[in-house]
Amino acid sequence: MSIFIISEIGINHNGDIELAKKLITESKNCGANAAKFQKREVSLVYSKKLLSESRESPWGKTQRDQKEGLEFNQKDYEQIHDHCKKIDFRWFASAWEKESLKFLDQFNLEYNKIASAMIVDLDFLEAVAKKKKHTFISTGMSNIEDIDEAVKIFKKNQCSFELMHCISAYPFDDNIANLNLIKVLKDKYKCKVGYSGHEKGGLAISYAAAALGISSLERHFTLDRTMYGSDQAASIEPKTFKELIGGIRKIENAITGDENKKLLEIENAVAKKLRAHITVKK
Repeated sequence: MSIFIISEIGINHNGDIELAKKLITESKNCGANAAKFQKREVSLVYSKKLLSESRESPWGKTQRDQKEGLEFNQKDYEQIHDHCKKIDFRWFASAWEKESLKFLDQFNLEYNKIASAMIVDLDFLEAVAKKKKHTFISTGMSNIEDIDEAVKIFKKNQCSFELMHCISAYPFDDNIANLNLIKVLKDKYKCKVGYSGHEKGGLAISYAAAALGISSLERHFTLDRTMYGSDQAASIEPKTFKELIGGIRKIENAITGDENKKLLEIENAVAKKLRAHITVKK
């Protein structure tokens, strides 16, 4: 089965619905399987104290101005939904609390996503698992005990899921990628395991994850890494994303096979030529 490739648009749209639609279209053109957004009720996710703090942004001078400027409203999400239907492309979103989860219900989306920050909110995990939609569970900033609890909840509710190995740093250096954990998670939980990447530059880590047999790959996507935004530096642009997806499809073809070593028909002519001087004893 092909690796399911998710274009994590997240908040890289910078509150601009037209930019969001361009990102969706480019995601499809690059060969991704779906685009993903992030949905928050700002007043429920962040404290009043934090929201009142100073922060310069294109939307104002406070944290509240910045965070509300990055959120889409009902009309915006309707446009996202309509645009995806128009170009025949899937989308979904990671809700950050129950109100946002409820909000997303109206679009009857195929998937749910647990952001790494939310894996320790057991009540929220219960609410997501009760939706019975296939759920991608990111495992950044967590330990094995946290993952144990999450898996237990989804299995109890008989909700299809896959874990996503993730390092929650934006971006992070190659030496902390810990890709060996992919096999550990597969063996321990007997489930599919994907990879949500935020690595610094290059595609090697994502290629390595693909070769290790991941079921899904999520990468942050942008049209321009120099744009405003905290996730832009850990994102990849269309040319690189298309290259990544093309490389992954080649890796998928290369690692298929029956695992038996035998002389292939395509090798016969070469063997005959290069072994002409040898008397093969049978």
